Amino acid sequence: MTLSERFHGSRYPAVRAPRVHSLGRPGRFRDLAVVLVIIGLLALGASRWVWRLAYPMPYSDLIRSYSTVHDLDPYLVASLIRTESKFDPNAVSHRGAVGLMQLMPDTARWAAGRLGLDDFDVAHLNDPDTNIRLGTWYLAELRDEFGGDMVLALAAYNGGIRNVREWVAGKVIEPGNVKVEAIPFSETRLFVRGVLDGHGRYRLIYGTKGEDHERGVR
Repeated sequence: MTLSERFHGSRYPAVRAPRVHSLGRPGRFRDLAVVLVIIGLLALGASRWVWRLAYPMPYSDLIRSYSTVHDLDPYLVASLIRTESKFDPNAVSHRGAVGLMQLMPDTARWAAGRLGLDDFDVAHLNDPDTNIRLGTWYLAELRDEFGGDMVLALAAYNGGIRNVREWVAGKVIEPGNVKVEAIPFSETRLFVRGVLDGHGRYRLIYGTKGEDHERGVR
């Protein structure tokens, strides 16, 4: 019996060599690419969802509508509301500021008078429409007061218009080139920095191609 017969006879059937699949087939690389693209898209969608949880935008229609009326960036307004009240329409600060945009009652009465809201009552500040209407008007007034400088407007929104006028007059801060760290009040520094940082994130999360994100911001 030959050596071949010994190993390939009826008692020892031939063992087939395993089939080797080619990893170089174009179809397999194409399938792998498709899978990777799907994984990437899922990850991107999940990431955007997580960011929207961290930076929500409720009352979006009101924010966009009144921002358009007063030529403000809606993402800046959204960031301001998030910083001030975390979008709680019933928020009240220890100083007595009320609602989404944390308006002081006296400021709200003055704004309501300028807007011709004769039936305004402080209790209306808990209404999102009224609060955002008055708050965006006031923010636009501050912007115009300081020659379009939105950083100064934000500083005045938190720290008071009189204080900001004094800082400008005393050359503590320079209009058009405001360094946030130069703002004297620590609370106001944190507020302005928070709103500006949030503004950038809101633009990335909710902005659309071709949109004028810099409207009303200098």
